[in-house]
Order: sequence, then C-alpha cells, then structure tokens
Amino acid sequence: MQTIKFEIYPNFFIVADTYGDLNNKPVLFLHGGGQTRHSWGDSAKIVAEHGYYSIVLDARGHGDSSWSENGEYRIEDFGKDLKAIIHQLGKSPALVGASMGGLTSLIAEGEADKSIASVIVLVDIAPKAEQKGIERIFAFMSSNKHGFTSIDEAAEAVAAYLPNRPKPQDHSRLEKNLRLRADGRYYWHWDMKMLELWKSITPDQQIKNETRMYNAAKNLKVPTMIVRGGISDVVSDKVMAEFLDEVPHVRSVNVSGAGHMVAGDSNHAFTNAVLEFLKEVY
Repeated sequence: MQTIKFEIYPNFFIVADTYGDLNNKPVLFLHGGGQTRHSWGDSAKIVAEHGYYSIVLDARGHGDSSWSENGEYRIEDFGKDLKAIIHQLGKSPALVGASMGGLTSLIAEGEADKSIASVIVLVDIAPKAEQKGIERIFAFMSSNKHGFTSIDEAAEAVAAYLPNRPKPQDHSRLEKNLRLRADGRYYWHWDMKMLELWKSITPDQQIKNETRMYNAAKNLKVPTMIVRGGISDVVSDKVMAEFLDEVPHVRSVNVSGAGHMVAGDSNHAFTNAVLEFLKEVY
C-alpha cells in the first residue's frame, strides 16, 4: 500500500491509498458522505490482488484531503475533483462509488460529452432514495458535534446506528475516521459545512436533482451495476425496481443482510460481486 496525493489546484489535494501495480487497469473507490477512504474494508486490497490497480480516495472535506474554506461541496465540486484525478491517471478507470461517491460517478460520467470511465458500480445509491433513510443518515451525522470522550464511546454510537452489524472488538479502523483535537476529544474527520449545505436542499430542489440523476443514468454508455444492501433503508426494493425499470441496461445485485453501508456490513460478498463484474466487463 502506498499513500499519494493528487493536486486538484494549487494547495488543494485529494489523498488516496493505492494497491497493486500502477500499470494495471485502475479502479477508483469513492466513499459515501461522512466516511473516509478507510470505509471499504479489505475490498481495494483484494481487488488489487486480482490484477487491478486500486485507488481509494478521501473526498474533499473528508479525512486527510483538503477541506473547502468556502464550503464548496456540491456534486459538481466532487465531480471536478474526480475528473482532475482521472486526467492525471491518463486512463479511464472503473468507478466504485458508495452513496455520495456513487452520485458523483453517475453525474460525472452521465453528463460527460465523452466517457471518462470504463465501468460504473453504484453502491446502494440510485437517482431517487428513501427520505427516511436519508434523514437517519443526517441525524447520525448531526449528532455528537461536540465529539467523544473516547474511541469506545464513538464505537457505541456507531453500534446504535448500525444495529444489524456485529460489534467489532478491534477499533483500529474506526480510529482512522476520528481525529483527536487539542481539547482531548475525538471528532469525526469531515467538514460540518458539507452537512449544512445538504440539509439546506428544498423539496423542489430535491425533485430537480432526482430528474437530473435519472437523465444522467439513462445517458450511461459504460457497463453499470448497482449493488444494493438487502436491508437498506436508502435504496428500498421499490426504489431499486423503479430505477431498473427506468434504466434497464443497469445490472443489479442484492447483498443480503447488508444495510446502506454495504462494504462494511458484508465485505466479502460485496467484494466478490464487484470482482465478478469487473472480470466480465473490464
């Protein structure tokens, strides 16, 4: 594993971990909102072991990547970063995007005049989502603004948010998503300005966004798959059916027992689904 930086513009960097041979076909992993590059479990490493070059990004405003002083966290801003990274790679990668990362991939590729990617994998995200699931995510992200007294306290908060997931005994991966500040408390390592922007979206704007996402999805020319968590409260059976009805060329896979955080809930099944698709179309 090697950690690298992509300079998007002067003094603004996107940090990434890479696995595998640089000369192999690239696979970019784009995490969800409020997560970091450490949210994928062993997926990137295993994909690299099967002959790909895995790149796991911290999106702007997350983890070790630069945070926007002006709160520039629109889907276009994340897309601009993605296009700059792909330009620097000099190759059209496979994009594996969870939630926010999936929407970024969908818009960046679906609205491009010329394809920038070779494959799209949407991880538990579709142009339309269940509002209750989104509200639950926002509620979790809004809580604990004042941090945690310990990593164990943060682990308890995650366990309450993800009751379907067994409690891990090792908190080393969780610790990578937290930062110890000068006040002695641990904080999630993402920019609160981002959540404020997302929560300000009006119902009318949301409808326009859904239409835009559907139009982008219908315009996809590259092989595309959606991996849904079988018990997801964001992409329900109904949402999935509507998406596949509107965009029938998209392949679908259900990971039973997994919620919205598919890679974390069932990493082995998720990774196998991605690998099988990549081997077939990429």
